[in-house]
Amino acid sequence: MTEHELFHNYNKDVYRTCLYMLKNIQDAEDVCHDVFITVFRQDWRNVTYLKTWIMRIAMNHCLNIIRKNKVKNENRNKLQLLHEQKVLTTDPVDTIVMAKLSFAELEEQLQKLPDKLLSVVILRYIGDLTIAEIAETLKIRQGTVRTRLHKALKLMRKKLENYEKVKMRGDSTYEFNRI
Repeated sequence: MTEHELFHNYNKDVYRTCLYMLKNIQDAEDVCHDVFITVFRQDWRNVTYLKTWIMRIAMNHCLNIIRKNKVKNENRNKLQLLHEQKVLTTDPVDTIVMAKLSFAELEEQLQKLPDKLLSVVILRYIGDLTIAEIAETLKIRQGTVRTRLHKALKLMRKKLENYEKVKMRGDSTYEFNRI
């Protein structure tokens, strides 16, 4: 059996399984692609139960994506909850409404950060970890943690400043989207 035949024999089963588990077409396509890359890099010709082996690889890839998305969503929810608790304890209603709007802007900016930068920001400000603890957790150097933290804050500050300028000028949403 050639790689082409292998792909055509099992592609539909792998894709269907991925789509069922991930409930997202784009993620299912990406994982399906990754599964066959993994299979072709292995010694698949010597595997006795080929379909079972391929489906196990697909399941593992799907579970990794689910874990990754779960951690991301949990961290965002924690950030929102902490912020809301702080605001609700001390401020009047007008301030609470303004803070929720500001939080929405901040969350939007956080979502736009690359995963490497986002993970450092979340561990530092949500997890309240030190630079050394973050470096140990992510298995990177402390200097790299400082660099990523600085870069993330700089990106967010720049985007929020641009947003404030556009908002103060009263430009349309179209103008904001060009920034």
